[in-house]
Amino acid sequence: MKKSRFASLFLASSLLVGVLAGCGTGEEGGSSEGGDTIKIGVNLELSGAVASYGSSEADAIDLAVEEINEAGGIDGKQIELIKVDNKSDAAEATSAAIKLTNQDKVVAIIGAATSGNSVAQVQIATDTKTPMISPSGTSTTVTVSEKGEVNPFTFRTAFIDPFQGTVAANFAANELKVKNVAVYADNASDYAKGLAASFIKDFEAAGGTIVAQESYVAKDTDFRSTLTRIKASNPDFIFIPGYYEEVGLIVKQARELGITVPLMGADGWDSPTIVDLAGADALNNTYLIAAYSSEDPEGKAKEFADKFTEKYGKAPNSFNALGYDTVYLLKDAIERAGSTDGTKIKEALEATDKLDLVTGLYSVDENHHPIKSATIIEFVDGAQVFNTKVNP
Repeated sequence: MKKSRFASLFLASSLLVGVLAGCGTGEEGGSSEGGDTIKIGVNLELSGAVASYGSSEADAIDLAVEEINEAGGIDGKQIELIKVDNKSDAAEATSAAIKLTNQDKVVAIIGAATSGNSVAQVQIATDTKTPMISPSGTSTTVTVSEKGEVNPFTFRTAFIDPFQGTVAANFAANELKVKNVAVYADNASDYAKGLAASFIKDFEAAGGTIVAQESYVAKDTDFRSTLTRIKASNPDFIFIPGYYEEVGLIVKQARELGITVPLMGADGWDSPTIVDLAGADALNNTYLIAAYSSEDPEGKAKEFADKFTEKYGKAPNSFNALGYDTVYLLKDAIERAGSTDGTKIKEALEATDKLDLVTGLYSVDENHHPIKSATIIEFVDGAQVFNTKVNP
């Protein structure tokens, strides 16, 4: 998942980290080797435009840490979470990362939920040698720079955008058997544009035809004129890579205009708010790509769903599962590293192979991208229902 612009932040954050580093202690990655606790920073969108994502991850992070601490912690040390709200803003995410690494001396950072706010921390993670794991940042630029270089201290728990586009294209062509497709994407979002490009490439390779390509801009609220043009192209299916704030209204207005064909999006749809915006009936015959379904019959999905529901009184979504898994991914790396030194944790993360997590078996490739499965979820009367699982 990607949100917000970040290109101008690298230089500013690098300079600021340089200034603060001159006042530091010289420790790498906020090592707490001699302390009684292991400090882990949490830099999430707890308020602002995409607070639904960050808040969901924060709830599950709390659950995971509670479990680990009750079981004796990591190597006998309790985890101490230090949370900072980045307010769904890249500049705030940068400031939060600086605070966590230079002031709080955390050994690692979990977050941000979105790609833009994750990338805003990359230079700081690199300069301070602090491992950073984005639970749901799906843009390739979270772990690989625009120059094609791997960001050495940055990792992710979620699959990447190109994989999502391929999954959606194959599902449309092979499972739904559609031939003529429209694509409706946020023209100002690298996340949406990347997914659209990947989908179009793979759908056309499968023999399908793109009959319409239309765009909108974040914060738009009236999509009727564009949807009317899409309807006139007579598609069998519409791919809408975007975020729940706009997608909920798009789905609602599409159905009001008599568009009844299947609609599909990616992980940006995965928020309970989308049901409030679109309406349960309008969401019937729509699909999304997710990292997790509580109805997945395999692995640890059901066990996690029961624990989460007991604590919070509601079923977990993908962002909950990714937040929970990120804590256990970090725990596993610290234990294998035998240290809270940032470089050693980073090396352990790089060596992760088939770690059994709630969202499935997790391995890391040479670009710090996960090798893991994706889940297709269908909306039925407002509820998310497990459809199928797609392996990489």
